[in-house]
Amino acid sequence: MKWMKFRIKTIVDAEDVIISTLYDIGLQGAQIEDKVPLTALEKEQMFVDILPDGPADDGIAYLSFFVEEKEDGSLELNGSSTDKDAVAVRIQEELEDLRLFMEIGEGTITVAETEDIDWINNWKQYFHQFYIDDLLVIPSWEEVKEEDRDKKILHIDPGTAFGTGMHETTQLCIRQIRKFLTEETELLDVGTGSGILAILALLYGAKHAVGTDLDPCAVEAVAQNMEANGIPAEAFWMTIGNLITDKAVQDKVGYECYDIVVANILADVLVPLTPVIVHQLKKGGVYITSGIIDNKEQTVREAIEAAGLTVIEVTYQGEWVSVTARKE
Repeated sequence: MKWMKFRIKTIVDAEDVIISTLYDIGLQGAQIEDKVPLTALEKEQMFVDILPDGPADDGIAYLSFFVEEKEDGSLELNGSSTDKDAVAVRIQEELEDLRLFMEIGEGTITVAETEDIDWINNWKQYFHQFYIDDLLVIPSWEEVKEEDRDKKILHIDPGTAFGTGMHETTQLCIRQIRKFLTEETELLDVGTGSGILAILALLYGAKHAVGTDLDPCAVEAVAQNMEANGIPAEAFWMTIGNLITDKAVQDKVGYECYDIVVANILADVLVPLTPVIVHQLKKGGVYITSGIIDNKEQTVREAIEAAGLTVIEVTYQGEWVSVTARKE
């Protein structure tokens, strides 16, 4: 199997934002190369006690994305055929847009062909069970320890879809969902990915959940994670399509049906999503947003208020922000 590798030279501070941005155009499974020392938690998750001293952190980072190459030399991205030049141009456009409001360093792209990269599975050696407050998150390839069997456990296998729970934006959403969840909660998860937020809501007692996503890979990932967590098929269904622009998707999801709508998406997507999603919320329903880099907080707040929603809480973790609002 052949893959086309797109390698971006950037800076450490821009890693998360670039990965999230390029995920939205269909590039997934980012490989990160930098000289940032591991934290104590990261060493614990990797089962590493002592590492040799590495080179000093120079702030430079390389991000690599792999796209499968077909027999005819074309590439498949988001279910459509394209070529390496078109992908490189799209990446460059996204990087230049980011450069308008943040430092991204050199922002150069190199493209190379490689073979037999099992990038879907190789990263598993670095993803181990961890806690989000009192919730244990454990991947499908690890066993629950005897001492943890009485804990609330979320079994998650992100597969090829985004979302393990390790990222700050996901954790911000999880905490907000738990605050507002009841046994009668109908929840809509926009950009559901691996299904982690909707599945977690059901584990904590939500009545029903619906997910939407642009990536067809999310369907299989969600199905696997539902099975791993014992979620019955009737409790959670999802659809593929663009909720912002596709009236058929909006109709399928339904109007004024949801007590909670959660969207862990970039600010630039939340802005056009919000005036649409307000129609899916019940009166009194709660809108939980995340994926917002700190310097975009005001932009999202303004979009939420312009849609007629009332901001009721803003929470922070690292450089990321979650804005929660209510439909009066």
